[in-house]
Amino acid sequence: MFDFLEKYIMGPMTKLSQFRMIRAITFAGMTSISFTIVGSMFLILNVLPQAFPVLAGIWSVSFDQITNVYMLANSATINCIAVYFLIATAFEYARILAEEDEIDIKPINAVLMAVMALFICIPQIGIVDGVISLLNDPEAGLINGWSVGGSGPARFGATGIFCAFIIAWFSVRIYALCVEKNIVIKLPDVVPDGVARSFTALIPGFLVAIVCMLIQAGFMAFGTDFYSFIAIPFGFVVNIVDTLPGILLIYFLIHALWLVGIHGATIVTSPLTAIALSNLVVNADGGTAIWAGEFNNAFVTVGGSGATLGLTILMVTIAKSEQLKAIGKAEIVPAFFNINEPLIFGLPIVYNPALAIPFMLAPMASAAIAYLAISMRFIPAVLVQMPWPTPVGLGAFISCGGSFTAALVAILGAVVATLIYFPFFKKYDKQLCEEEAAKLAAEAE
Repeated sequence: MFDFLEKYIMGPMTKLSQFRMIRAITFAGMTSISFTIVGSMFLILNVLPQAFPVLAGIWSVSFDQITNVYMLANSATINCIAVYFLIATAFEYARILAEEDEIDIKPINAVLMAVMALFICIPQIGIVDGVISLLNDPEAGLINGWSVGGSGPARFGATGIFCAFIIAWFSVRIYALCVEKNIVIKLPDVVPDGVARSFTALIPGFLVAIVCMLIQAGFMAFGTDFYSFIAIPFGFVVNIVDTLPGILLIYFLIHALWLVGIHGATIVTSPLTAIALSNLVVNADGGTAIWAGEFNNAFVTVGGSGATLGLTILMVTIAKSEQLKAIGKAEIVPAFFNINEPLIFGLPIVYNPALAIPFMLAPMASAAIAYLAISMRFIPAVLVQMPWPTPVGLGAFISCGGSFTAALVAILGAVVATLIYFPFFKKYDKQLCEEEAAKLAAEAE
């Protein structure tokens, strides 16, 4: 089994994770999470009366009066998340190229070019009365090419993240190519560094602007625009991820990689961060998207990858092997905060046939339970981005806007995961006890 995983899963996924752009996107996802949590905390304040109707009267004479003020924090984060991803991706991608290829490009210049490119590529243009114009449709919220949603430019939201990735990639690549080919304006060494840097970015900036204009013109010729075109594959991927087979495939890949020593959660889920954030907006508007926010840590990987909280509790409470008891005592506290690297590498679970099957099946079972509960509207969908180390039950409670039922579903998933581990744990515990007894007997001789 491990040979199969190494050849057909670890190899391709590891190669994918080493692509520079993928590393930059991963960095952007991790960097942007803190801002989404900030925005989500204010959203919690807004939805609390829905979870606790007893608060409705208090809210109507207090927080409801200033909703439009404190929800600006949500608008400036969740509803503008594409801008955050663009800045972080462009910065990191430029930094990687500068360090690894030794190209003298400045990340700050790369960021500014990417932002410029975004503002050129996002507006909607078309031919009106024989003239290329910024489109207007006030009834649809389209003003001078800018589509305005409920809380700002609609295309700055999570659905624009894929556009941000592409824009960051080609704007940084153009900048790097110009520097590599010496297509830049160089000033004498006596000129201050800040001034020289700005002139170095002048020609690349012009080229980035021209490329963006050509992109806009090209898509306009086919009756569409850059954003709308990119939204097609984005929507396709979103639909796949939001199915039960798609969810199960995600967790299969994550844990298959873990079994051969690769951090599967980082490799698999990082590129899907854009979808998770996009679906937060969908759910805040009443949707039931499954892969949203911290669905993973709230409902599935309780105790860490593999849903090992129950396994850790079994090790502490009923294990007879001294090895399992010792590791369980060391892991029990981190496990409640979804941290289990000591278990994965210390038990070990990596390359361990005795625990490979439950390590893959347990999180898939928890994911299926949460999927069914949300899709059947038994619990609310995830609409709040909570910190991933939040303990079991509390994480689901916060993520679903204060739902006690969601907390119970998360606990149910953890219990089911424990039951899956139990027979494998008992067999492994017995095996280790026999090995420990044999070792003691050998030492006594």
